[in-house]
Amino acid sequence: MPASAVSAEDITARLSALGLTTRVEEHARHTWIEAEVPESLPAETWREALEVLAEADRFGLQASSLNGRTLWAAIHRTVPATGDVRGPGHQR
Repeated sequence: MPASAVSAEDITARLSALGLTTRVEEHARHTWIEAEVPESLPAETWREALEVLAEADRFGLQASSLNGRTLWAAIHRTVPATGDVRGPGHQR
């Protein structure tokens, strides 16, 4: 399993362990994780959630009066390297 998939699974599991409802979407270049934030979330849980999100490639908080608050994280997929098989002196 690629390291990016392990990281996404770890972040999702840890957010769920904090009592947050999570959703995961797989995209071509990244895995997107969302966690709904209840209105009354203890300060300690906020701190722990931010520590978890800090391990993502990107993260943030979306808040609106219509949809409430959602934490999100993006984990970039690992792309295999493709070296120049012809060598440095054989460029076109």
